[in-house]
Amino acid sequence: MIEIRGLRKTYRSRKGSVAAVDGVDLRVGEGEVFGVLGQSGAGKSTLLRCVNMLERPDAGTVSVGGLEMTRLRRGQLRLARHGIGMIHQHFALLSSRTVAGNVAFALEVTGAPRAGRKQRVAELLEMVGLTGRAEAYPAQLSGGQKQRVGIARALAARPKVLLSDEATSALDPETTESILRLLHDLNQRLGLTILLITHEMTVVKRICTSAAVMRDGRFVESGTITELLRTPGSELARGLFPLDGPTEVAGATVVDVTVSGPEAEAPIIAELARRFASDVRILGGSVERLAATRAGRWRIALPGAPDDNREALKFLSERGVVS
Repeated sequence: MIEIRGLRKTYRSRKGSVAAVDGVDLRVGEGEVFGVLGQSGAGKSTLLRCVNMLERPDAGTVSVGGLEMTRLRRGQLRLARHGIGMIHQHFALLSSRTVAGNVAFALEVTGAPRAGRKQRVAELLEMVGLTGRAEAYPAQLSGGQKQRVGIARALAARPKVLLSDEATSALDPETTESILRLLHDLNQRLGLTILLITHEMTVVKRICTSAAVMRDGRFVESGTITELLRTPGSELARGLFPLDGPTEVAGATVVDVTVSGPEAEAPIIAELARRFASDVRILGGSVERLAATRAGRWRIALPGAPDDNREALKFLSERGVVS
C-alpha cells in the first residue's frame, strides 16, 4: 500500500546541510499497522510528511496504493491526498467550529455533496465514540475527545491510508490506551493501512504489526514485530521487553531467550530443566500480548560454562532466540 525507495530530504541552514531523511526504504502492506520509532530529530515527522507530499523529497520515490506521489502535479496531488487521512499531534482543530463543523470541514474540502454531509458526520462521530458531542466546541473537550474529532476528520473522505503524527504524545496514559484501542478497531473494521510515528515504545507494543527504529535520518532496523523479536541483538526487542537481573553469574552461563507466537505459551524453561537435568535460574522476564502476537522474554542462568551447555543452548536456539 505504501512503498518508499531511496527517500532523501535535506534541509539547509547557516551551519550547512542536514539530511533529515537519508536514503530510507519502506514498505507497508495493505491493512498493516507500521510504527516508526525514534527520538526527536530522528527524521520521523519529515518521513511522514513526505508520504503525502507535504514535504517534497530531494530524491527517491513514494507510492501510495500504486500511485507514485512524487510524480504528481499540484491538482493531481490534491485529489490523491483525499485517499490519505492525517492525525496530528496537537489536534489542529478549528476553535470557531463545533465538533460536527470540524468534521464537516474535511468533507467540504473534498467537495462532498452538501446533502450527504450531515449523515456522514453523524456516522463518523458514532464511529469514534462522540455521539452527543456534535455541538460542543474544542475548548469544551478533553484531550482524548479532541483527538477523536481529529480521527473522525481524517476518516471523512474514506481514506485507505491513515498517517499518525505522534497522535498520543500529548495524552495521559489512560487516554492513550483508549485512542490506541480505537485505532486498532478502525484498522480491523475498515481495513485501514496505518503508518504512525512515535517515540513511545508502548504505542509499538500495543498496536503495531511491523516497526522500524529510526536514528539520524536512517532506519537502523526494520521488519515485522515477530521478525524483530527473533533477531539477536534487536534494539526494538530490548525496548519491548527490558530485562532486569544480572548479566553475569559466577559459575553459570547467562542467556536471554525471546520467543513469540505459540512458543510463548509453551513451558520451554520447564522442558529445558527436565530434558537436560539442569538447575535453571530465571533472573527476569515476562510474557506479554502484543498487537501482532504473544511474546515472552527471559534472562536465565544455566549452571556451568558455555561449553557445558552446548546441547541446552542448541535446544533454546531451535525454539526461540538466544543472545
